[in-house]
Amino acid sequence: MAPKNLLKLLCVLLALAVVASASSIPAGTAVTVRLNSEISSGSAQVGQTFDGVLVNDVVAGGKTVAKAGTAVTGKVTYVKSSGRLNAPGELTLRLTSIAGQRVTTSAVHAKGKSHTKSNVTKIGGGAAAGAVIGAIAGGGKGAAIGTVVGGAAGTGVAAATGKQEAVFPAESSLTFTITGGSAARAK
Repeated sequence: MAPKNLLKLLCVLLALAVVASASSIPAGTAVTVRLNSEISSGSAQVGQTFDGVLVNDVVAGGKTVAKAGTAVTGKVTYVKSSGRLNAPGELTLRLTSIAGQRVTTSAVHAKGKSHTKSNVTKIGGGAAAGAVIGAIAGGGKGAAIGTVVGGAAGTGVAAATGKQEAVFPAESSLTFTITGGSAARAK
């Protein structure tokens, strides 16, 4: 065999060995990933990709099949931005590849904090402050008017500041479970 053809053959065999190694992550294997950048329900779009790295070596059958630091990619599969006074943001992510090999994984889901406690505080505080100011200025009738005006002002503050987005900060560690794909075929 000519040296040129032998070199080509060795390159093909090396490439196949790398693919075979990466394709030996069995279904059910948990992989922990560190995100490279923040993902928020306030700005993310369904289908948007993200990347990160493996936090730990992935071991299957006593062999390391992917080393810590290996590049991974994923995508946003669900986004719901937060409303102003209710419905916190929601965000769902899945991995799509490890070391360039396609995978299917479980989803990781996050939901923003509830609006209820924050809104009650802002609206109730505004109403109470309005009642006190109204009582000082106009007695009982002023207190009633102040309560309504203060409650409306508190509602305005709650609406202006009330978004509760779901956020995965940069450097977050998320754990996904392999469920299928080319990296899960070999067992």
